[in-house]
Amino acid sequence: MKRALLIAALVLAATAASAQTRAWDFRVLLDESEIGRHRFSLRENGVEREMRIEARFEVKFLAITFYRYEHLATEHWRDGCLRALASRTDDDGQRLAVDWREPGSGCQMSFAYWNPKILRERRLLNAQTGEIVPVSVQALGEESIAVRGRPVQAQRYRLSAPQLAIDLWLDDGDWVALESPAKGGRRLRYELL
Repeated sequence: MKRALLIAALVLAATAASAQTRAWDFRVLLDESEIGRHRFSLRENGVEREMRIEARFEVKFLAITFYRYEHLATEHWRDGCLRALASRTDDDGQRLAVDWREPGSGCQMSFAYWNPKILRERRLLNAQTGEIVPVSVQALGEESIAVRGRPVQAQRYRLSAPQLAIDLWLDDGDWVALESPAKGGRRLRYELL
């Protein structure tokens, strides 16, 4: 009995050791003002991946809050394809919920900026609304940007969809920055911490 428990404990320890976790923590700015944080935490175990996403933004002026946003999501991936997604969003009082399961009709991907494979996709799942969105991707070339206070030569890409334009910067395939237009001619920017 003791031997069986020891073997089970060793198997569990080996399984836990084989799982790897990566995180992308971003400071979110509206123009030059910090409005919140967005964290992506990826746990990988062989062909299985679990992504936990947490965003909290608050736009204030003279101590008055004009806008609040909170988004929590968990994505389950297998063999590079999204298999399930659950999200809850509060977009300034508008509450949205998505509970999506892969219907068995192919390989779906979300707006998984951390995964450079999305740059080859033409349809992505919007984790906030549950809609499948047609997208196009344009390579904009290499440019120098500041990442954690140091200059980095990164590849810039633009993801375009109806009412959406998102610029992504990848450094050797790793996501390091994001920028998108916001209401009123403003810019939303993600800076890696």
